[in-house]
Amino acid sequence: MVRPLRRSDAAAWVALRERNAARLLRWEAIPPGVVLPHPLGRTAFFALLKSLRAEARAGRGVAFGIEYDGVLVGQLTVSAIQRGAALTATLGYWVDEGVAGRGITPSAVAMVVDRCFTALGLHRVEVDVQPTNDASRRVVQKLGFQREGVRRRLLHVDGAWRDHELWSLTFEEAAGGVGARYRRLRDSGQLETGQLETGQLGSGGGDESTKNSDTP
Repeated sequence: MVRPLRRSDAAAWVALRERNAARLLRWEAIPPGVVLPHPLGRTAFFALLKSLRAEARAGRGVAFGIEYDGVLVGQLTVSAIQRGAALTATLGYWVDEGVAGRGITPSAVAMVVDRCFTALGLHRVEVDVQPTNDASRRVVQKLGFQREGVRRRLLHVDGAWRDHELWSLTFEEAAGGVGARYRRLRDSGQLETGQLETGQLGSGGGDESTKNSDTP
């Protein structure tokens, strides 16, 4: 499930970041010249939470904690929300390596995408994926995102400007709900091989509604 991040998540969030520090460093966008403290402590979490809440109040973003069996295992952020004629946003996400491969990330992303298209009233969501991040690419493929191309030297990651693939999904392509479609294909065994190509998912029935580290 996904739910808002809370101040009470501080200890769990700090432990998650410490446990996954080396892996997250490979994928997480950090401005040039910025050196994150190591280990990240509660002060860093509270500063992040304050920033995320300010973005939410301004209508520019919203952040969620990802839970599994009642335990915080990751984070999913909707950022760069644009209104007007665009109605678009960018998604970023990461989860604990210890629970990877259990369908937690695509389930969480599906719920938030459905919320973007309902509660937030958006028309398009995007995910930027580094070409070498196969795990994150599988997430967007399973949910029916379309690959549009490569955005050259888009984000500063791990000390250098990195190319990212742009994957997108629109309201029309998500007819009936992304979460319901994903669960139906998962439960029927069609996602077992993890080899689905873009566009194979089609559209399906209803669903609940509920930058960028692209680590699943």
